[in-house]
Amino acid sequence: MADAIPELFPGFAPLQVNTSDVAFKGVIGGAGPPLLLLHGYPQTHVTWRYIAPRLARYFTVIAPDLPGYGASRTVADQPRWSKRRVAQALVEMMEQLGHSRFAVVGHDRGARAGYRMALDHPQRVTRYASLTVMPTLDVWEAMDKPFALANFHWFFLAQPFDLPERLLAVDPEAFIKNALSKMAGDLANIDPQALDAYVTAFRQPSVRHAMCEDYRAAANEDTEHDAADRAAGRQLPCPVLVLWPKTYAGAHSPLAIWGKWARDVRGEAIKGGHLQPEESPDEVMKALLPFLLDRSSPPGLSGEERPA
Repeated sequence: MADAIPELFPGFAPLQVNTSDVAFKGVIGGAGPPLLLLHGYPQTHVTWRYIAPRLARYFTVIAPDLPGYGASRTVADQPRWSKRRVAQALVEMMEQLGHSRFAVVGHDRGARAGYRMALDHPQRVTRYASLTVMPTLDVWEAMDKPFALANFHWFFLAQPFDLPERLLAVDPEAFIKNALSKMAGDLANIDPQALDAYVTAFRQPSVRHAMCEDYRAAANEDTEHDAADRAAGRQLPCPVLVLWPKTYAGAHSPLAIWGKWARDVRGEAIKGGHLQPEESPDEVMKALLPFLLDRSSPPGLSGEERPA
């Protein structure tokens, strides 16, 4: 399996960083303040192909495959790859690249790792942007029949090892194409190179297992960690940007939900569906770039603590 597709990331170099328990792969490019891009399920860093080259005009952009996803390989499965463990591995990766403070943009599962990183490592994350994601605990609490039917994989992939893995092995290509078709509206809306990258990765048993562990963590450790933070009144200290689809039909505003988790929250609904970095890159960039380039100090931080 190819680690990266060079033509999708002009001017970028392959990313290869080994931490204590992950061999990270992906791409890195650009110059300027460090910016970490985190993809979601069931994708790879390729999801950022329309966004990363444009951001690289202003930032040093690092787009890894999440641990176990794509070409990033993990050393050990235990303890489970909760978002807390993923966040720690990503912090180690950024340290090895020479970045102790950085901005984070996450989509889908990557956004969940991103806000966990901002909670667990508040001095690391200068700004955080969440694309299409509400905090995991809030999602579980707001769960209803329409969501459950549309997102059955939350329950299926979270089943105990190794039932989901066995069932996915029967026809992995059919499963991932069905998932992506629902997310994008039609497989024709995902360009062939990207679709091939996602399908190729999903054919690997280790990748499918990593995704199952991701969802098992969401139903267990991640929810517990969120609940503990909520009970303690812990919040993201950095500015937060939230983007969600105009089709969002939740009972509560995403800004109101995130307002319980951070002091400085802004955002808006944009056109398109769930795959915002691929479906609506212009709209994402229009909202994302001013947020990332804003160097004003977030409330409550002294001059010495301003985002780098």
